[in-house]
Amino acid sequence: ARAALGRVSRAGALLGRRVARERRPAPPRPAPVLAAGTVRRALLNSSAAWVVQFYSSSCGHCVAFAPTWRALAGDVKDWESAIRIGVLDCGEEENYETCKEYGIHYYPTFRYFKAFTKQFTTGENYKGADRELQTVRQMMIDFLQNHSQELRPPACPPLDPVSSSDITSLFDKSSPHYTAIVFESNSSYVGREVILDLIQYENIVVKRALNFDKPFLEKLGITSVPSCYLLHPNGSHGLINILKPLRSFFSSYLKSLPGVRKKLLLPLQLPVKENKEENTEIKVWKEFDKSKLYMADLESGLHYLLRVELATHKTLEGAELKTFKDFVTVSAKLFPGRQPVVKLLETLQEWLVSLPLDKIPYDAILDLVNNKMRISGIFLTKRIQWVGCQGSRPELRGYTCSLWKLFHTLTVQAALQPKALINTGLEDNPQIVLQIMRRYIHHFFGCKACAQHFEEMAKESMDSVKTLDKAVLWLWEKHNIVNNRLAGDLSEDPKFPKVQWPTPDLCPACHEEIKGLHSWNEDQVLQFMKYHYNNGNILYKYTDGQTDSSEVEHGDRRETKDKSLLKKPSGNRENKILDQENVLDSESRVLDKLIANHSPVKDRGKSAVESADHKETKQSVSFLGIGFSNIDMSLCVVLYVASSLFLMIMYFFFRMRSKRWKVKYYRSSV
Repeated sequence: ARAALGRVSRAGALLGRRVARERRPAPPRPAPVLAAGTVRRALLNSSAAWVVQFYSSSCGHCVAFAPTWRALAGDVKDWESAIRIGVLDCGEEENYETCKEYGIHYYPTFRYFKAFTKQFTTGENYKGADRELQTVRQMMIDFLQNHSQELRPPACPPLDPVSSSDITSLFDKSSPHYTAIVFESNSSYVGREVILDLIQYENIVVKRALNFDKPFLEKLGITSVPSCYLLHPNGSHGLINILKPLRSFFSSYLKSLPGVRKKLLLPLQLPVKENKEENTEIKVWKEFDKSKLYMADLESGLHYLLRVELATHKTLEGAELKTFKDFVTVSAKLFPGRQPVVKLLETLQEWLVSLPLDKIPYDAILDLVNNKMRISGIFLTKRIQWVGCQGSRPELRGYTCSLWKLFHTLTVQAALQPKALINTGLEDNPQIVLQIMRRYIHHFFGCKACAQHFEEMAKESMDSVKTLDKAVLWLWEKHNIVNNRLAGDLSEDPKFPKVQWPTPDLCPACHEEIKGLHSWNEDQVLQFMKYHYNNGNILYKYTDGQTDSSEVEHGDRRETKDKSLLKKPSGNRENKILDQENVLDSESRVLDKLIANHSPVKDRGKSAVESADHKETKQSVSFLGIGFSNIDMSLCVVLYVASSLFLMIMYFFFRMRSKRWKVKYYRSSV
């Protein structure tokens, strides 16, 4: 009996949960997700128009806007036979080239695509004053009305207003369906919205009319607009009494009329997204130490910056080209990376300086970044490996986190190596890294709203920075301001809340209390920043190894060997700078002391020997940094000697021949 009672109780509980689920409101209807393999097939020769939002999952503003876009998709779900809504994530690696083809520079970008488009087009840009749901919805209606009569979607009824005479003629005709006429002002969108709300319903036709003919309105008993006048199939007609003259009230009333029902339409068919192996790959969480800086984050950020974000610009010219040149110069001199990455940046910098061009195509830059010239010893990972910047969901943290880390690193390295930028034209400017960051975000950063917020902060106080140390503290302070503004925002990762950094557990000395209020000890903060973003605090776990310029290692044995060879990647660069300067400044002494305190002597000695071995190996396969091997150089020498011998033989041959000719024909007379 107890067992039977238990089964009944469980069944009752299950039924209760099922009823609760049925009563729960349905979530907002998501917009169709397009991808590189489906977007063209969906847009070309479509029977309906399209509105596509190109966004990036790494853009915080896009993440915050997502609920509005989903609400819009649910609000206009009955319009999809005339105009459809879709989204394309430009932050997905498989969509990089597609977004480049459509010329997407900033996120989110809205594009309208007309129905029955036969050839590829980048669409029409959204020109609304804001991105509020109602504004975008009204722009969709304007776009539908801009279609020519031949290309208008078949399911879209006429949206233009009818005249008073047309309405009068309807009174004299019998009709098998209802006819609803929405009277409104010229600036109102209610009538057109109700027309589109009812396009999937049968036994009813909706039209709109303007309130210009005042005597006609008085005859119908209409005293205010918007109002709805209904003609019944039995010939009767009259004004609808609605509590509130709103679109939702009109649409709901008309859909509930007797005999009005939704048409049996085939579900919307979209091209099926191809299932690729990389799409089914399970992302494994990487354990990391939050007190460390990971080179995988910095290199992944460089990869995204150079191969994805920069790719939205087909050519670089003017201020954009100057900004990119300065960014590469500063990165080549200050980036504390592995030797192959540093050499890539140095090669890119030399190439940019040597080109006396006012305009450079992006594809030429990409060819060098991808090492199409097969230059020996340069390499940058072609995949993203977030470690300290990984988020609990793919769209959280990632690139924006790595970009902050990259510029923090550059400001700290500039303070630790004040002589590094000599002879670059960028020296003697304590704000140089901040100014380049400001210009880069303005010209290239995809999130336009984020760029505007940063520009406001820069205008407010960047000019007050007078030393390299103050530049480090300025960026730290502004980063905390951004964290405070985004705390609790939809773009915040619940696993990594936006807090003031460094936290007390990372830097207890950075935090103080003055008269019971929290205060920052900026001297301690500066010391912490110089320690956290220096070479000795960088870990190379999870970084890609290099077999050649186009191949990535995945084996544990190779990865271990690569990490041991490159354990002190920037030592040779620092030594080279010191040899050229013949000076050891005070900041370098601080850096050496920090490295000495946190690196065992045995490891440093081993690293130096391995670094020398690596250098010798590199020299054996490279000459002058242009990728010639020893065999190539030997062949060149042999050909040079052979050519010289041939020229000498030819010279003596013609010289002797000339002497014999003179003796034969110019003998002296006796």
